[in-house]
Amino acid sequence: MPWIVLLVSAVFEAVWATALGQSDGLSKLAPSIVFFVALALSMGGLGWAVKHIPIGTAYAVWVGVGAALTVSYAIWTGDESASVGKVVFIAGIIAAVVGLKLVPHGPAKKPASADPSGAQVDG
Repeated sequence: MPWIVLLVSAVFEAVWATALGQSDGLSKLAPSIVFFVALALSMGGLGWAVKHIPIGTAYAVWVGVGAALTVSYAIWTGDESASVGKVVFIAGIIAAVVGLKLVPHGPAKKPASADPSGAQVDG
């Protein structure tokens, strides 16, 4: 369930980023409202997800999926031009996100600490 919430939050990240671009510096009411609502939902979902997924992984997935969706939407609507390079790099972002999901994420190992005599002790 945390991964689903994280992915939905990433979709809302793409929504708020797109709405921000359409709001003309938050001067247009409708896109500004969409921006703030999507921002709250996106951040709330990310905040909940990081209770269950390590922050580094969760944030990378959230940003990566959000960025890929934002660029894809801009290309689809004609706001940005499409190119082979953009498609390759968007695919790379998605591959990295999938890779982060597949890598096990257990608790971090404690670093070895030094005792007062200066000898290294395993933690």
